[in-house]
Amino acid sequence: MSDKLTRIAIINSDKCKPKKCRQECKKSCPVVRSGKLCIEVDSTSKIAFISERLCIGCGICPKKCPFGAIHIINLPTNLETQVTHRYSANSFKLHRLPMPRPGQVLGLVGTNGIGKSTALKILSGKLKPNLGRYDNPPDWEEILKYFRGSDLQNYFTKVLEDNLKAVVKPQYVDQIPRAVKGPIQQVQQLIEARAAMGNEDEIMEVLELRQVAQRDIGHLSGGELQRFAIGLVCVQKADVYMFDEPSSYLDVKQRLAAARTIRSLLRPDDYVIVVEHDLSVLDYLSDFICVLYGRPAVYGVVTLPSSVREGINIFLDGHIPTENLRFREESLTFRLAEAGEEFIADKDRAFAYPSMEKTLGDFHLKVDAGKFTDSEIVVMMGENGTGKTTFCKMLAGALKPDGLISVPKMNISMKPQKITPKFTGTVRQLFFKRIKTAFLSPQFQTDVYKPLKMDDFIDQEVQNLSGGELQRVAIVLALGMPADIYLIDEPSAYLDSEQRIVAARVIKRFIMHTKKTAFIVEHDFIMATYLADRVIVFDGQPSVNARAQTPESLVGGCNRFLKSLDVTFRRDPTSYRPRINKYNSQMDQEQKLAGNFVSFLPHLWITSWKKRTEKGVHNEHRRRRHRRDGRDFDPRRNRRHGDWKIMWLMGIPGVCRASAVRGKGFRHRAGPSSGADDGLSDDDGDDDDDDDLNGNSDPD
Repeated sequence: MSDKLTRIAIINSDKCKPKKCRQECKKSCPVVRSGKLCIEVDSTSKIAFISERLCIGCGICPKKCPFGAIHIINLPTNLETQVTHRYSANSFKLHRLPMPRPGQVLGLVGTNGIGKSTALKILSGKLKPNLGRYDNPPDWEEILKYFRGSDLQNYFTKVLEDNLKAVVKPQYVDQIPRAVKGPIQQVQQLIEARAAMGNEDEIMEVLELRQVAQRDIGHLSGGELQRFAIGLVCVQKADVYMFDEPSSYLDVKQRLAAARTIRSLLRPDDYVIVVEHDLSVLDYLSDFICVLYGRPAVYGVVTLPSSVREGINIFLDGHIPTENLRFREESLTFRLAEAGEEFIADKDRAFAYPSMEKTLGDFHLKVDAGKFTDSEIVVMMGENGTGKTTFCKMLAGALKPDGLISVPKMNISMKPQKITPKFTGTVRQLFFKRIKTAFLSPQFQTDVYKPLKMDDFIDQEVQNLSGGELQRVAIVLALGMPADIYLIDEPSAYLDSEQRIVAARVIKRFIMHTKKTAFIVEHDFIMATYLADRVIVFDGQPSVNARAQTPESLVGGCNRFLKSLDVTFRRDPTSYRPRINKYNSQMDQEQKLAGNFVSFLPHLWITSWKKRTEKGVHNEHRRRRHRRDGRDFDPRRNRRHGDWKIMWLMGIPGVCRASAVRGKGFRHRAGPSSGADDGLSDDDGDDDDDDDLNGNSDPD
């Protein structure tokens, strides 16, 4: 492949302000100085223009721009011929398109602003792809010719002939009440008006919409609006079903119910496309994955379809093996106690809170007494409406418990569940007003501010920030307050998959460095298990009667919570992320029988009864041979045992490197033999067996 690069110039229309600068980009450009119009801008312009043909990629204008509005990116030349859409000059560019398949669920994973919503608009027929020619858009004949030979040619042919009806579940469900106009406003009436599949009763039952059937949609909460939006799409007759972030606002139980409902739509000739940031839900939902990588608001590239496990691991690893391309500097993994290994938790000081009760209208919450220590993160798990936020407010002193019980006074910093910006000014001004000391601290800048990439919008108005940007601002504000306890309510809301992992690392590292305590409410199971040192389980009847258990270990708490949901999780052996087991699958049944609803070891360590039995038989053969050789058999010290472990963990006997050793490793010998002869010597090329015991090797 040619190593030539193509250059794209991106100007952020929100940041570029020619009337407030001296046009430093134009004055410093060497091409402009030579007499060519590479950059065109003056004090009356709304936005600057950069010619990508004349630009030499010197990188001076991005550094000179006082507002950081310019990005000059070098891309491989082959991507220049794969442009699907571009909105205007010096604006976002989308390369390639996801390829949906009939009868299967296509999952899209990528950061915010990378082109997922643009791809959905194109596939739904709402946006015509211009192949990068925004000034001279092609006609449909040319578009079909461009996609010929691929699944997209047939797909767009159906779109052109109006043979495809697409329905979309929007990303921002809180805007639905404003969009619904007319006399019909009740949930049940709206669903019955759109119903064409005869499944409305089942959908309302599974998504728990019976309780809100007679309510107006303007009076629904975020989770109720989300379930209503999913149900409204699922009852319609269509050829393409698209769901943009269907799990936001939902708890774990509701996310699984929504996932099963979406999968029930599969028919041989229909397409289902899902954009989701909760990787465990996306894994459970999808049949295959397309990863979108690039630079947010600059360009996005869609990868070729891959299997679910491979696609999500490509996104987490930041490396595409088929293209030999790395799009992220570091990999994202979910090893337990990854940050905790670097710091020793200070357990000297212990805090305690008493048994409490609180009644709010028809809802009653009972809290069991508990203790917590410094440098500890306690995650609260439970369904929506079981009192997690109420418990946080009681600890913070915002709500008083019933009776004469008093909560010990402690300095508490709280990030609320719902963020409503009231501050008028920029993010920088807000930080200087609220957390000036922490904001100017180099340690805080390193641990919190820079990893969350606050510099991208530090000088923007708070009122104009997106949901994800507001969430990051709220996390920085909460951690910047001096406190003994940090209460953080749903830190993953509005964040994409990558930002969630970064936010979890930031919170964990901050708590370890400052030796404080954090109570966190989180519904993203991957993020919850990564953060948690201990768990408080909330059970009971939502919105009626609930109980908060005393804090318990991560394994015990997760098992208690998942047992109530009748769901099991395993861990991926490569990225260590939790994966949901298919209901009633072999793995699901084995873990339920063992009472192990969540496995914190890679799932390949959990072998079936048959495999364990066969492995025991082979180990017995080895014991006999070692007894004849006059040696002690200790599988933990035996180097070859590592290879057998890999073979049986793979679950495919004889299909790995250990299979080549099987014959000579188990040959019966008449007398003592050297290690080199029986495949047990140290120089057999298996120097990485010790890594296998830690689950760090890749069993290729």
